[in-house]
Order: sequence, then structure tokens, then C-alpha cells
Amino acid sequence: MVDVLKADRSGRNTAVLVSFTAITNLADGVTKMALPLMAARLTDSPAQVAGVGLTLTLPWLLIALHVGVLVDRFDRRLLLWLADAARILVVAGLLALTLTGGVTLPALYAGGLALGIAEVVALTSAATLVPAAVAPAGRERANAWVAGAETVCNEFCGPFVGGLLIAAGSAAALGWTGAGYLIGTVVLVFLAGRFRPRPAGERPDATVNQRIAEGLRCLWQQPLLRLMALALSVLSACWGAWLALIPLVATRLMGLDASEYGFLLSALGAGGLVGALTVTTVNRLLGRRWAMLADLIGTAAMVAAPVLTTDLWIVGLGAFLGGMGGTLWTVNSRTLSQRLVDPGVLGRYNAAARLFSWGAMPLGAGLVGLLAEWLGIRAAFALFAVAALLVVVPFLKIATPAALDPPPHPA
Repeated sequence: MVDVLKADRSGRNTAVLVSFTAITNLADGVTKMALPLMAARLTDSPAQVAGVGLTLTLPWLLIALHVGVLVDRFDRRLLLWLADAARILVVAGLLALTLTGGVTLPALYAGGLALGIAEVVALTSAATLVPAAVAPAGRERANAWVAGAETVCNEFCGPFVGGLLIAAGSAAALGWTGAGYLIGTVVLVFLAGRFRPRPAGERPDATVNQRIAEGLRCLWQQPLLRLMALALSVLSACWGAWLALIPLVATRLMGLDASEYGFLLSALGAGGLVGALTVTTVNRLLGRRWAMLADLIGTAAMVAAPVLTTDLWIVGLGAFLGGMGGTLWTVNSRTLSQRLVDPGVLGRYNAAARLFSWGAMPLGAGLVGLLAEWLGIRAAFALFAVAALLVVVPFLKIATPAALDPPPHPA
């Protein structure tokens, strides 16, 4: 009877987490599209417009590690509620300015920074909820659906919907975004369980910096976790490079119109969705090792395709493989970390791991721009494809079948 109740609670919690992730990531995707477009209506300066986009991602580099300490200290569902409350207030403020004609660049910078900070708190907290909310037998499935919701809604559906809403007006885009965050807050009410990482009243006996160092040591001292972090840095840099230059590739090299460019970007989201739907089957048929290796090959194919051809279908196939491989990697790496890492350190570990991945994306975007200036677009993409393939050797050496099937952490 107890097992049945646990299974019922796990199923419900999985549905709640997937719904919350989908709704809030869709709102995040709309925001990332809407705010820079609002800035573009205020100025012709590329740097000032790009600065709005930067405020949305900069907090990952500045505060991710400190947020990890916060997540390992307080109730994680409460932190999600607070993050969503902050998002609603910020969006409501920007909506009021829009309706009164008072939107300014400083307001967009401040709003973007606040939303970026809230996103760091929300995503770091949400990533630590699965072990407490879902029984071990259901975690791979839960991670698959959560990762798929993140990929499809944040990277594909969100920008697409954001483009449609901003065409209807900034107020429509902001109003929908605020409603999305509000719905996400309500959905969390149905999450069953207790999500405080330590007993109420118990205080940590270390400083903030010492606790940050503990999370970094957890990542660095285990060979498999260290490999995944370093490999993810390379893969994320490739993604950052592809996303930064693909608009130029699509217009100058491939000569795509708007609908063809939309098809190319949609291939990423389609690949992510297929990866989420098939990860359990792929793991069962091929094993976790080859499923994760598929991301290395898929990412290399994604950045290599524009080097070899301008054919839309082949470049789109590369994007599809990159999106699918990214989801396979994300699901398996999360499942592994939840088995290897003490739940009391999971927030700090996730923050450190995301610092490697999210921090590498702008670095990849900047580096590919410089390389394209010096060597040309195709040569720049070729170097990133080689970098992704070079990760294959250390991955096969360290990520053995035994290492990828560890016993659960005793905590």
C-alpha cells in the first residue's frame, strides 16, 4: 500500500513539475524575445539593445554559486514561489510603464536584471526538487519530461510565441508573461512533500564561501561529475557559437527567407522534444553511455553542417540532432547527479554545473565572432566541431558503463 501511495505521489509530482517548468519557461522565452525588441524601438544602438539581452543572462555568471547556497539552506518550493512573485512584480511594473508610455532603457535594464536573478533562483531550485518529489524508479522519466519542457518551451516555443505577441503589442507580451508566472505559482500548490534540505531551525556551521567551496569540491573531486562539467562547457560553447552566427549563416550563406529560417530554428525544438520522448527507450536499447555520446556527435553535426553545405534540409538535420542530443545529455546527467550528490549539497552542485554551461554560452558566442572575423564563418564553425569531437576520447575513457551506473548516494 505504501509503495502504491509513493507511486501515486510521484506521478502527480512529476505532472506538477513538468507543468510548472513548461509554463514558466514559456514565459521566460517570451521575455527574452520581448525585452530586446522593446529596446530596439527605443534606440538604434546595437550595443544598447544587446545590453538588455545581457542583463537576462549575466546573473548566471555573477550569482549562480551564491544562489546554490541559498537553495541548500531554505525550502526549495518557497524559493520558487518567491522567484515567481518577483517576476510578476517586475512584469507588472514594465506593463504599467508600457501602458503609460514611460518605458525607458534604464527600466528595461533594471527589469531584465531582476528577471535574470529570479530565473537563476527558479531554475536552480527546480533542478533540486526531483529527488525529493519523485521516487527513484520514476526519476529518469521525470527528468526527461522536465528537460524536454525546458528545451522546447524556453528555446523554441517561447521565442516563437514572443514574436507573435510582440507583434500584437508590448502590453500583450508582458500581460501574457505575467499570467504565465502567476499560473506557475498556483501549480506549485499541488506539489506534495517537504522540500527543506535540512531540518527546520538547523543552521549551517560554515561561511557562505566555505559552502560554495564545498559545492565546487563535490563537482571537481568526482571524475565523472568533473568530466560532465568540462564536456558541457565545450558543448554549451558550441551552442552559443551556433546561436550567435546562425542568423548570419541563414541570410548570407543560405539565402533563407523568414519561413525557412523559422523551420531551421524549429528543428532544434523538435529534436529536443524527440529526445525527451525517447530517452528511456534509447537508454534501454543502447545504454546511458551511448545515449550521452550521441550529444557529442549531435553537437558536432550541428556546427559542422553549415561548414559542409548550405542545403536547408541538411543544416536542419544537424540542428535536429543537436537538439535531440542535448536533451539526452541533460536527462542522463541530471539523473546521475541526483544519484551521486548528497541532497544537502545538490543546490550548490547544480549552481556550479550551470555556471559551467550557461557561462560557456556567451564565451562561445564571443569567440566564434572573433574567429569568423579572422578566418571566416565556415572555418570558425569547423573549429567548434573539432572541439566537440575532441571530447569523445576523454568521455569514453572516464564514462565507463560502471561509472554511469553508480549506487544511489547513501543520504
